[in-house]
Amino acid sequence: MSEVVMDKSQATITELTTIGQLIDGEMIIDGERSQPIFNPSTGKSEKNIDLASVATVEAAITSAQAAFPAWRNTAPIKRARVMFKFKELLEQNAEKICELIGQEHGKISHDAMGELQRGIENVEYACGAPELLKGEFSKNVGPSIDSWSEFQPLGVVTGITPFNFPVMVPCWMFPMAIVCGNTFILKPSERDPSATLFIAQLLQDAGLPKGVLNVINGDKTAVNTLLTDKRVQAVSFVGSTPIAEYIYSTAAANGKRCQALGGAKNHAIIMPDADMDNAVNQLVGAAFGSSGERCMALSVAVAVGDTAGDLLVEKMTIAMQDLKVGPYSNPKNDFGPVITKAHQEKVNAYIDSAEKDGATIVVDGRNPEVVGYEDGFYVGGTLIDNVTTDMLSYRDEIFGPVLQVIRVNTMQEAMALIDAHEYGNGTCIFTRDGEAARYFSDHIQVGMVGINVPLPVPVAYHSFGGWKRSLFGDLHAYGPDGVRFYTKRKTITQRWPSTSLRENVEFAMPTLK
Repeated sequence: MSEVVMDKSQATITELTTIGQLIDGEMIIDGERSQPIFNPSTGKSEKNIDLASVATVEAAITSAQAAFPAWRNTAPIKRARVMFKFKELLEQNAEKICELIGQEHGKISHDAMGELQRGIENVEYACGAPELLKGEFSKNVGPSIDSWSEFQPLGVVTGITPFNFPVMVPCWMFPMAIVCGNTFILKPSERDPSATLFIAQLLQDAGLPKGVLNVINGDKTAVNTLLTDKRVQAVSFVGSTPIAEYIYSTAAANGKRCQALGGAKNHAIIMPDADMDNAVNQLVGAAFGSSGERCMALSVAVAVGDTAGDLLVEKMTIAMQDLKVGPYSNPKNDFGPVITKAHQEKVNAYIDSAEKDGATIVVDGRNPEVVGYEDGFYVGGTLIDNVTTDMLSYRDEIFGPVLQVIRVNTMQEAMALIDAHEYGNGTCIFTRDGEAARYFSDHIQVGMVGINVPLPVPVAYHSFGGWKRSLFGDLHAYGPDGVRFYTKRKTITQRWPSTSLRENVEFAMPTLK
């Protein structure tokens, strides 16, 4: 590991042109390997990211391990007070955080602010640590015997987070892990690390002891080091399904607890009785918001009957005429660019393949004209009709501003094709029929379900996670499952025998008759 080049008193993240690591409270630059960070709105590189070496990652683990004993023994109320202060600093620095998100992700300010607010809500939930970590107590489970359980931290844990939510998804992980008494190593996306590193600095400003949160920026070298080091006890991940499966299998092979959230292909069923104007308004935001780069984005509308299908396509076409794609710096834009040039080409290739396979491109978002930002990574809102389940564009997760329409004859047929897909992250139904909605929510094989709600993302005091190949692991992210994931239960049974009584040796299993 290289020498320390600066600390937070010398420079803030907004002033850096090379983004490094935050280890034991100090900014570190390896200097061995780096790669550019692009502004997707302009297509130009404005910063570089230092890619951590194995030695640097190991130094972060050592720092977290050294900080663990004292932090583990810190009272939960004191841990919570740090989170209360952290929440305050996030709110005070909201504009700066959203600017960093926009510069490196391309997200429009109103969308970035929504992401930040969702992250803050998870911090608020973590502020309840004294209540969340209370154990269970039973008195007199046997003669003068009491039994109780308590929730103890795991130790050093890590989170590997995606580019599409550089603030919200880290806040799904480290606030809860830390208030539970763990120390944390965060590996954000190398595409847009600045906002993540900035909020980590804010947590230090809130009073978090050095070493409790370390941030590593890197690539597969950093990830593999975290997955194989015996000192790391648990791994949280959000990203694509192939990588989620790799993370989960590698972590499990190395004896670690793991939750790995993968990809999605989220369907909305449009019933014949749906309020079509409301459905269209909801679908526009759910399909194209954040350029479709959300694991909960609605990418397939399943119209039940041609009448519903024709009306949906007609109204969607009209609604999409006013969509504005452009740079993050203009709040009048509806959504910005996709993350990289390579991803722009990938999304366009899926549209090409749908057209080649016989689908109808109703609204074509390929190569939109964004005056003054011709080199940006833009894809406009795209609507594709007459899609079938054998098409590549249907099977794969596109992760772009593309909505595909499939037509079926019955609700049962719509549910069957949703259940048949390998992903089971989110889904919804638009209907006025309560019986149909209840049947749908009871029987659909998907983890998160909306009824006339297109993005059924659970609030912070519930938990987030899909089914099938959208989640590897037993516990969902944040909320009550977050507490369970970042702690281990210990049960203690205790008796203090009276000195006036003689204890008899017993060889049978103790029972209470």
